[in-house]
Amino acid sequence: MTEGIQNALNSAGPQADNIAGLWWLMFVVCTIVFVLVMIALLLAIKKRTREPQFDSTPILEPQPDQERRRRNVVVTCVAITAIVLFVFLIASFSAGRSMSAQTASKTGLTIDVTGFQWWWEIRYQDVDASNIFTTANEIHIPVGVPVTLNLRANDVIHSFWVPNLAGKKDLIPGKANTLWIQANKPGVYRGQCAEYCGLQHAHMAFWVVAESQEQFNAWRQNQTQTSVTPTTDSQKRGQQVFLSSTCVMCHTINGTPAASNVGPNLTHIASRNTIAAATLSNTRDHLYQWVKDSQSVKPGNRMPQHNLAEADFQALLDYLQSLK
Repeated sequence: MTEGIQNALNSAGPQADNIAGLWWLMFVVCTIVFVLVMIALLLAIKKRTREPQFDSTPILEPQPDQERRRRNVVVTCVAITAIVLFVFLIASFSAGRSMSAQTASKTGLTIDVTGFQWWWEIRYQDVDASNIFTTANEIHIPVGVPVTLNLRANDVIHSFWVPNLAGKKDLIPGKANTLWIQANKPGVYRGQCAEYCGLQHAHMAFWVVAESQEQFNAWRQNQTQTSVTPTTDSQKRGQQVFLSSTCVMCHTINGTPAASNVGPNLTHIASRNTIAAATLSNTRDHLYQWVKDSQSVKPGNRMPQHNLAEADFQALLDYLQSLK
């Protein structure tokens, strides 16, 4: 179930709470200022319409009392403006400082996120090497736990942004940035690359799945396992098709000779909700369309067209859909 897809005002974590609070403060204050300015404008128009016919004779010596009142109005407005801007400055600084605070010491969960044109590699780190695993375009996190994200870019500048959970942070080639996120309630939150990175920038999305600690532990335990061994004749044939085609040159399936890192890790592809960086739901028809001719879905991506016999395609799909 999705929760306020890409809605920064429907915050689900402390980072987003800071941003939403700052936005509402600015919205309320600016609304009040706008209303007051409109009221002053209307009063000035009303007063002007009641005055005698306009006299073009310049006033060389204005009345002292009138000048004093005008001066006081100007000084008061300038002072109020300065106070408002100072409040915005303090609120903005406080929100920024809260969001940039490091929380690595509070949690052992660290995730490396690498941006590619146009998908996301997600690698879960652990002190035990056997618990390290790699997935793509889908981040699972336990509710209520701060998670440290190490952000890197493989090719061009990307930007990691999950509006419901945190502000955006750029991924710059040759530089490692850090962001922390936390979900205070279960949900599925959409993220997006927020820095134009090429032809398919708009189709470079991902999902953050916030779930209970028990559900997260079960998911993580499954992800650390090697790929499911094919059981049916069709699945076995599909595995051979995968290993004997160009698929093996770009993808990894743990437990098989396929070990390339050009494209997403497919060890548990059938457990993901979407494919092609959240462009398509993970159904058999969409998987067939993506494998057969991904250029018709995301023109410019690095996956070539596959001209397999129909029987081989169906066997390959059976195999891929068994990888849960």
